[in-house]
Amino acid sequence: MTNESDSASLARVRELVALHGDQPGALMPLLHAIQEALGWVPQEALPVIAEGLNLSRAEVHGVVSYYHFFRTKAPGRRVVQVCRAESCKACGADELLAHAERLFGCKSHETRPDGAVTLEPVYCLGLCALSPAVMVNQRVYALMTPEKLAKLAARVEQAA
Repeated sequence: MTNESDSASLARVRELVALHGDQPGALMPLLHAIQEALGWVPQEALPVIAEGLNLSRAEVHGVVSYYHFFRTKAPGRRVVQVCRAESCKACGADELLAHAERLFGCKSHETRPDGAVTLEPVYCLGLCALSPAVMVNQRVYALMTPEKLAKLAARVEQAA
């Protein structure tokens, strides 16, 4: 984060803390709102969240680090998620994820050095009957094959 974006991001976090802070069990909804607004949960936000919810930094960090959904680094311009839940695994998700690493030029849980693509394994996109599934920036693709993934990767590269 740059200093200007730090200030804007922390201001947005403070707004969201004020919006969610009074509800019971506010931490999870707040973290989801921050990730939705910023694309990730910056480390710099943890003390603000902790203070706003009267929690320790360790409690907030524990929740952020426990759930794989929460990102602690800014994602790439395109986020490619490959489902690895049981149904997708049974239909070739492991091979598909390895293929995605080659196509996009980055490993799972990483962002390419040019910032264009982040590759994330996820556990259930809710399309078990249409396995394997991939999601790119909130758009879901079902019955994915290596060939379809290569075509999708070409479109992602054009857009990135």
